[in-house]
Amino acid sequence: MPDFTDNLKPASPSGPELLAQERRQSDVAVEELSHHLFLDNDFLGRQQRILRILEKDALFTKAKQLNLSRPERYQLGLARAKKLRRLADQHAWDAEDQSMSQYLCDDVSPYMVHYTMFPTTVREQGDDAQRAYWLPKIEAGEVVGCYAQTELGHGSNVRGLECEARWDPKTREFELHSPTLTASKWWNGTMGRTANHCVVVAQLLVPNSAGSTEYVSHGPHPFIVQIRDFKTHKPLDGIAVGDIGPKYGYAPMDNGYMLFDHFRIPHSAMLSNYSRVDPNTCTYSSPANPAVVYGSLTAVRAAIIMHARLVMARAVTIAVRYTSVRRQFSDRDSQSNAPELSVLDYPTVQIRILPLLATAFALHYTGAAMQKLYEGTRAEIDKGDFSKLAVLHAQSSGLKSLCTELAADSIETCRRAMGGHGFGGGSGFIQLNNDYLSKPTVEGDNWMITQQTASYLIRRMAAAVTSKGTPDDELERECRKWLNEEHDRNVSPLLIFDSDEQLVQAFHRRSRESTYRAYVEREVKKRSWNSLLIQLRKVSHAESQSILVTNFYNALQDSSLSTALRRHLQVLFRLFAFYTMDREARDFVKANAVSNEDLDQLPSTIQDLMAQTRPHAVNLVDSWKIPDFLLDSALGRSDGKVYEDLFNRAHRLNPLNDITFNPYYKSDEIIMGQGSDELRKIAAKL
Repeated sequence: MPDFTDNLKPASPSGPELLAQERRQSDVAVEELSHHLFLDNDFLGRQQRILRILEKDALFTKAKQLNLSRPERYQLGLARAKKLRRLADQHAWDAEDQSMSQYLCDDVSPYMVHYTMFPTTVREQGDDAQRAYWLPKIEAGEVVGCYAQTELGHGSNVRGLECEARWDPKTREFELHSPTLTASKWWNGTMGRTANHCVVVAQLLVPNSAGSTEYVSHGPHPFIVQIRDFKTHKPLDGIAVGDIGPKYGYAPMDNGYMLFDHFRIPHSAMLSNYSRVDPNTCTYSSPANPAVVYGSLTAVRAAIIMHARLVMARAVTIAVRYTSVRRQFSDRDSQSNAPELSVLDYPTVQIRILPLLATAFALHYTGAAMQKLYEGTRAEIDKGDFSKLAVLHAQSSGLKSLCTELAADSIETCRRAMGGHGFGGGSGFIQLNNDYLSKPTVEGDNWMITQQTASYLIRRMAAAVTSKGTPDDELERECRKWLNEEHDRNVSPLLIFDSDEQLVQAFHRRSRESTYRAYVEREVKKRSWNSLLIQLRKVSHAESQSILVTNFYNALQDSSLSTALRRHLQVLFRLFAFYTMDREARDFVKANAVSNEDLDQLPSTIQDLMAQTRPHAVNLVDSWKIPDFLLDSALGRSDGKVYEDLFNRAHRLNPLNDITFNPYYKSDEIIMGQGSDELRKIAAKL
């Protein structure tokens, strides 16, 4: 039977016409900007090469994905993970290729921790013999691993973990044991149903001397443990392990629980690159720097920062394209027959979306800087130099907190700015939003980990105040400079509208002043740490915002940028910096970084910068080269066919519309023609 809707078209002007007009009106060189953003690692070439393979495979289609149950989503996730690994073997993909395939698949893989924290921990924490034994097995997929640190009763407080690893000198084994219910490992991805091995972080308990029955705790240490049988995939005796159940997002991920009942593991299970227990003497050797034990966590935090900018770019791409196509109301001051305005022409929409566009670029440059800092620090650690570890840990903690918060908030802000259609499945935001909600809490709760950043900043300020010897690091030198040149002196507020360099300096001054106030409260007035926690979070965010602004400014100094492209990026830099400053205005006044008069001008300046950005918004989001396959958004389609796609998803792809229901309440029948047995089937599933 013919479907008359097949011949209907959207009202004119069409989405494709509107996006084409948007692109024509802008002089942003999309290809040049894309090359600038993704120059270093052939990101775009790799994306295109792997995208062609995935697009042809029906397993990766998302047409009805949102309608699947949780068990079905895990099964689909595992099927996709296996297929990606087979494709990697088939096409000889390297590690970057495999990472790209997972990114484009856009479905959290049950193998995710096996590819990330598990091998990273073995590589960094294992000794030469352990790396030689385990890494080939991990690479071959013979060992499928996870990482179990967080427990039911403890997450951010790693020192408070309850799971024990007790050394038995008689059998020369460790005994893993969960003495309480809250000692259960919890939330650990890949563990619930997938992994057969696990890096278990447990409190190391060693006799205080040979033959002694008294044990000394040496804090949390990592152990590599087989948890399931290779043939049956059943848990080994003495281990209770399973999936914790439904979550906000991450439907295909088997976040798990695990407890041990006096489970024995060999001496070789303790990862011993930095610390070890002598099996003959029971002597414990500690690492030169205890913080190296948390190297895997630092690596993940650095990667999370880099990932945040792509998440934000994705949300903003959808929002910019849709609000350029969507038209609502005419300008009140125009003639009565004037055409409707694009939603993005309203400043009330611009203020929610365009600063986020600028923020995506800010996160990009800092993400790249953090990756470079991490790689450099790891190289130095391998040579025995731990001098940069503290700053890496502090910066990665503060930036992880701020950047994931910005990215998570951006998704919801963009969704709301798109009105009713942003709430629907065709928005492309449902899974993106639900999955990304984990990031502000995993790998360190966003409020808790800012203490680590603030603690480091206060220590450096305290060292600068004493001014003894040569400064240990760059931050201490900057603190000394601030104390000598600006603190308690009648320095003038910086001229933020006259010089981008002074705009950056304003963020530095505000951060130093914020740190100094916290130093006084803690070290001089001796206030309790707990009473300062809210202030300490602000200290961390002030420093992290300063880093974002600085890295963005430094990127503009790239001599390879064309004059036109630098001009557009400079507008985005100022929009990000001024928008951030406006939201934190009081702190800048307290630091004497900006005058009240200049702060009063910020709203109008921000609106002017948004007006400059508005004609180029579509081309600017196009430069991120996020494929439609990944966006999976009717609203954010690159061709602008918003309404055609929305209707197709509802009318042709919705499986609910394939079923005829019986709505009459007096009948037990649910689906027409199936009788009352269907009701019993539904009840049995509850």
